[in-house]
Amino acid sequence: MAVLIFWIAVTALAVILLVISIYMGSAEEPYLPPFIPAMIWIMGGWILLPGFKVLKPQEALVLTLFGRYIGTLKGEGFYYVNPFCVAVNPAAGTRLGQSGDVDDGARILLKSGEGGTRKDGSKKISLKAMTLSNAKQKVNDVLGNPVEISVAIIWHVEDTAKAVFDVDNYKEYLSLQADAAVRDIVKIYPYDIAPGVDTTGDGKADDGSLRGSTTVVAERIRDTIQKKVASAGLSIEEARITYLAYAPEIAAVMLQRQQASAVIDARKMIVDGAVGMVEMALTALEKDGVVSLDEERKAAMVSNLLVVLCGSHDAQPIVNSGSLY
Repeated sequence: MAVLIFWIAVTALAVILLVISIYMGSAEEPYLPPFIPAMIWIMGGWILLPGFKVLKPQEALVLTLFGRYIGTLKGEGFYYVNPFCVAVNPAAGTRLGQSGDVDDGARILLKSGEGGTRKDGSKKISLKAMTLSNAKQKVNDVLGNPVEISVAIIWHVEDTAKAVFDVDNYKEYLSLQADAAVRDIVKIYPYDIAPGVDTTGDGKADDGSLRGSTTVVAERIRDTIQKKVASAGLSIEEARITYLAYAPEIAAVMLQRQQASAVIDARKMIVDGAVGMVEMALTALEKDGVVSLDEERKAAMVSNLLVVLCGSHDAQPIVNSGSLY
């Protein structure tokens, strides 16, 4: 602010001196002595203007002077730096369709995973936590079944110098590493629990699956991405699976398989319950001496009770008005 006040004051003084020199000069001396320095300042004072920088909260500016890195501005405020410093941000023109990655003047809505071009020329680096959601990927699981999966990554820039100078474009670098990590981890797991599959690498089969162990899978994806992008000065806060399904070409078949498995489990539960109820009924009848049945009649009674209890429709009773035998 002091530099801005100084620049405004000197510029105003130069304009006043220039006007006085022109209108108060004589024929022998058309311009008074202050004319030359005032003219020099008016023509060259604008060189100082590029040194003024304004930063909002959670913004940073990486500066170089004649190709040499001299430092990073962090924290909101009004700054003045060497006017010959140049701000560097190779990812300023990259669009990944992610939060915190839109123009201030006009929001650009892009499909997930698609790129774009920034036209505002800003070289500021956002230090906010941003969400990257790449396009859905089709990956084969450990059993070879094609699976569609999408993962949301919460990340932020940890080291601005590494992000700018150690990789060509840190946003594209993060996007590619996220896709690679998803493929590397998904191919270790089956979509659903499968016998004889080792997902932990300890040589023993376990119950891990993409559908049943989403938290574990997401954590492994986060750790894998973090190892890849640490050299770029990026920090991965969290990873979450936002979409998971069989690929369309096998989705119908797998749905039938799941439905069949559910029907078998339900029938098994019904049969187990019916057998217990029949056993309880026979035991109660014999214990209380209500009726005495031989083995043939017991078998018939068991058959009738199982038909009634296990049938998918309501039974239609038939009253026998004759003798039991």
